[in-house]
Amino acid sequence: MARASPADPRPRSFDAWLAAAVLLLTAGGLVMVYSASAVKAGTELHDQFYFLKRQLVAAGLGLGLLLLGMRLGARGAEKLAYLLLGVTVLTLVLVLVPGIGRVAGGARRWINLGLFSFQPAELAKVALVLYLARSLARKQEKMKLFSIGLLPHLLVTLLLVGLCLLQRDFGTGVVLALVLFAMLFAAGAKVSYLLGAVLLAIPVAWRVIAGTPYRMQRIQAFLDPFQHKEGAGWQMVESLLGIGNGGWLGQGLGQGKGKLFYLPAAHTDFIAAVVAEEVGLVGIALLLLLYAIVAWRGFRAALRATDPFACYAALGLTVLITAQALINLSVVFVLLPTKGLTLPFVSYGGSSLITLLGAAGLLLALSGDRGGFLARSTPSRGGASAAGLRPSAEGAR
Repeated sequence: MARASPADPRPRSFDAWLAAAVLLLTAGGLVMVYSASAVKAGTELHDQFYFLKRQLVAAGLGLGLLLLGMRLGARGAEKLAYLLLGVTVLTLVLVLVPGIGRVAGGARRWINLGLFSFQPAELAKVALVLYLARSLARKQEKMKLFSIGLLPHLLVTLLLVGLCLLQRDFGTGVVLALVLFAMLFAAGAKVSYLLGAVLLAIPVAWRVIAGTPYRMQRIQAFLDPFQHKEGAGWQMVESLLGIGNGGWLGQGLGQGKGKLFYLPAAHTDFIAAVVAEEVGLVGIALLLLLYAIVAWRGFRAALRATDPFACYAALGLTVLITAQALINLSVVFVLLPTKGLTLPFVSYGGSSLITLLGAAGLLLALSGDRGGFLARSTPSRGGASAAGLRPSAEGAR
């Protein structure tokens, strides 16, 4: 069933495969958050369910946003894109203000809202996708122009990345840059401009890394974790030990040893190491399968979109989720230096779970399309050019 039009009272369809993958990741994440955090919460906070209860609240709010995103659909999201971007920039600035922004782990990234803390950088990822989708959709015919196709989108992204760097959040900056590159490439920006931007970004990124001692320590520890196992390499070493200890089938749910104060951030950034130790590489394979389904169905939604905004939004949201998952898993398996990125839908973190479930809701709304924005139609009787992008006949039904 095609997506309902404003005059069509039928409910919108959605992709059941995509919905199942997102819900299974969220449910599995709740189980693993409890398993990874119960001992720490019981010992330090005298409540073994402390982190689970907070994650359940975030999951409830996130599922509410998921349903709202499905109801909102492409048209509603497009209308809110610029407003969401403005709110995001404002909150990213506010978090830097002493007395408003909360400091934890040496980084100022959170705004205390009473019952929970909100991390504006998580909202920035979704806000950038929607802003780019709306802007790119309106500039299709001028994407080859540097001043229109590349420059404004690059400046907005640099503003968000810069504000994240001021919060000592390099990982989010990397994700934002990947989303920008993927969406500009798909929209038809000149490859020479994109490659030029990448070449210019490399020395800047290196300067940011080299100019910060703790980032350089992470690079050195990544190159030889066991040489730095008493310092910056501690997480990487413990992660590898947990993965090796898990083997193919794992030690059993709840039986992992790394979470017993050996592996820092066991329930957040390194939760995949706990998964590997307790349910083995088979469990990691199932985790990868679920993310592969999200990628498959998300890109499928982009290909079947009925209009440019829906196409670019579906593409951007899919890249956002899958790129963050791949970066997190690469860090856990010591294929990349340590970064502060959560595993989407699985790691403990209310801001991440809420915003990503909201994004998944929008992606589900877009997944019901049966259009063909990317299909090249044959010349019509009215003389339409076959070289232009036109909706297919199926999308016009």
